[in-house]
Amino acid sequence: MSQNVQSASCHALPAGAPRRTPLYELHVRLGARFCPFAGYEMPLSYPAGVLKEHIHTRSAVGLFDVSHMGQIELRPRAGDVGDVAAALETLVPVDVVGLKPGRQRYALFTDRSGGILDDLMVARLPDRLTLVVNAAMKAADEAHLRENLPADVEVAPRDRCLIALQGPGAEGALARLAPQVATMRFMDVRGIEIRGAACLASRSGYTGEDGFEISLPSNRAEEIAAALLDDENVAPIGLAARDSLRLEAGLCLYGSDIDATTTPVEAGLAWAIPAARRAGGAREGGFLGAERVLAELRSGPLRRRVGLLPEGRAPVRAGAALFADEAGDEPIGVVTSGGFGPTLQTPVAMGYLPARLADPGSRVFADLRGRRLAVTVAPTPFVAARFRR
Repeated sequence: MSQNVQSASCHALPAGAPRRTPLYELHVRLGARFCPFAGYEMPLSYPAGVLKEHIHTRSAVGLFDVSHMGQIELRPRAGDVGDVAAALETLVPVDVVGLKPGRQRYALFTDRSGGILDDLMVARLPDRLTLVVNAAMKAADEAHLRENLPADVEVAPRDRCLIALQGPGAEGALARLAPQVATMRFMDVRGIEIRGAACLASRSGYTGEDGFEISLPSNRAEEIAAALLDDENVAPIGLAARDSLRLEAGLCLYGSDIDATTTPVEAGLAWAIPAARRAGGAREGGFLGAERVLAELRSGPLRRRVGLLPEGRAPVRAGAALFADEAGDEPIGVVTSGGFGPTLQTPVAMGYLPARLADPGSRVFADLRGRRLAVTVAPTPFVAARFRR
């Protein structure tokens, strides 16, 4: 739907109040309902409502403000970007050295016990690496990089706006302003120009749909976002629908589904660890927590993240205890994310179970306000991804 954006002003925030993104005033004009998130005042939803925002993204194009995320550049002070890639591999169990210019990869910061400090995206450009990290962790991630990378790697946070276009019509909506994006494929990264502004676009996102994430100058953000919203297929989408979309896509939320108490293997993210970093690989281990992670790759973890389909219409929320049987006294697991899946018209959830109960089809019970609700282990994603391969 096209947006009739009318003038509005915002007041200065009192000391200690949440920060605002460069698109805050645009959100106000669009009628956003706000909520605090990771230190920011973020749009939770718009007048259309969460359900319509979710369905619109699946059927057309959603525009998300994700400027709260951290953007960090790693540049060589000496040598070349290959040396930076090798240095970063000491902190992540993925293949950064083999990442080609113009490509992006999902990665994980691990700690010395193999726990996940954060998950992130790493892109390689001819002269630098660019990272997109989680909002709540960006200060800690920057400190982690500075502490552990050699002095000849420059760690430079970037104060730029970040927006995401997601949905089957995303290519058409962005190509109207930047035609060159039509030739990009999933996980490509490219410098583009939008209305004369130098931007960096990746064909990626957090919904399971085709789409783009675009880093752009903060002083041009409102103009460019409004230009994208002029397309009748593009609608603004808030954090609530972003969460239900990523849950249907089986994607982890840091701080809920993954954190320092979970390993990549437990979290079902072993697919991100390539042969080169595994036992017997060309660059085996060498990252923090490698001993535990490689052992779990070899022998399997004691618990695993699973998809869960509750019986009935009642959603099972994060924090609900999981039990092996209806009368069990001792919890065997926990729900980490849960809600209603608008695409499927049924509740969906994710959580952790002992490996012996983690196969699809296993039946366990969730605590739902004092009563036990049967839930069935199911494969994720709940809604098939539609990336442009």
